[in-house]
Amino acid sequence: MLTLQLINENPEEVIARLAVKHFDGREPIMRVVELDKERRASQKLRDDNSAQLNKLAAQIGALMKQGQRDQAEQVKAQVAELKTANKEIEDKVKATEAAIEEILLSVPNVPYSGVPEGRTADDNIVEKTGGPMPDLPADALPHWDLAKKYNLIDFDLGVKITGAGFPVYMGKGARLQRALIQFFLDEAGKAGYLEVQPPYVVNEDSGRGTGQLPDKEGQMYHCQVDNFYLIPTAEVPVTNIFRDVILDESELPVKRCAYSACFRREAGSYGKDVRGLNRLHQFDKVEIVRIDTPQHSYESLDEMLVHVEGLMKQLELPYRILRLCGGDMSFTSAICYDFEVWSAAQERWLEVSSVSNFESYQANRLKCRYRRAEDKKIELCHTLNGSALALPRIVAAIIENNQTPEGIRIPKCLVPYCGFEILDDKNF
Repeated sequence: MLTLQLINENPEEVIARLAVKHFDGREPIMRVVELDKERRASQKLRDDNSAQLNKLAAQIGALMKQGQRDQAEQVKAQVAELKTANKEIEDKVKATEAAIEEILLSVPNVPYSGVPEGRTADDNIVEKTGGPMPDLPADALPHWDLAKKYNLIDFDLGVKITGAGFPVYMGKGARLQRALIQFFLDEAGKAGYLEVQPPYVVNEDSGRGTGQLPDKEGQMYHCQVDNFYLIPTAEVPVTNIFRDVILDESELPVKRCAYSACFRREAGSYGKDVRGLNRLHQFDKVEIVRIDTPQHSYESLDEMLVHVEGLMKQLELPYRILRLCGGDMSFTSAICYDFEVWSAAQERWLEVSSVSNFESYQANRLKCRYRRAEDKKIELCHTLNGSALALPRIVAAIIENNQTPEGIRIPKCLVPYCGFEILDDKNF
């Protein structure tokens, strides 16, 4: 949620930056400015009345001591009128604050100055490419055929048990999943991230805190009886650990990582782009989260990008890093970089990670703050998160890019975790 300070300091600049996300912010931003003026005027009147009440209270005491009861009763009547007026003013202030919050919840984050203009994914900027490009034969199979050939993943069984987008991993396929999860967690631990195991369901306050509500409620699975939501990413519960928390500056940056299953309805998804592991309703992911000072958050962002790129290099996969344009960014991010992996058999790039700095947008919703060391002043933190990594498309790329006549070659970094070098049709 944007801060009132940011809006009031330069509303025209905020409106101009929101336009980079193709969001028309003039009406909501100027309405917030107007409402905030009303709020501050009401607060001043309330404060003036409170000061007058203190003076009148002192007068009542003095008049009573002097035996001037009639005059004291008249002053008491004034006090009663002022208290009634203050109650009405306080109700108006609360209503105005609620109206401001309702508007701000519908306004996306302001993009960072380095975010390029553009409307679609075609306008994203390729910052870097790396990794070895595989040279596969003409008869190379896509991952869904390889999964069936080697009995790694049963998509039909998932449909039977639940529905499309809920695959069942079998034998070495399940073992590969566990190997990737543990590898990603171990690498995060080496980078200084403390592992947490969060709940997979969150309440409405948590969804609102990180920006999934009210923006993405249609994309989340909702447990209506208890009003809980299945998490779309571990970002939600892990970042909410710091909701309503004031950290000392010496504690920053906070670094956390978590493995979780993730649940996304992906409403409206269909066609060839969702085949196999390309788009699922349930999938596994390791998430890294940082809480930092505004002065250091972009250094943290760079460190997170280096960490995710290091994972791609160790997995020996071809990758590219994209800086997203305004039209392709999420509602809550100030800047976002996507990592994509090349799927050789499908001959297309697949997104496997997004690394974002939300600046103070989430922190303002969360009331996640820190106490500055130099003057003890309390300020909003910056929050960041990234996938390190999401498994389905990584698995798809590994089995497609490394297919050989003998089976699927496992990247060297995963062999100690898998216990085998070649993934074949032997279950164990």
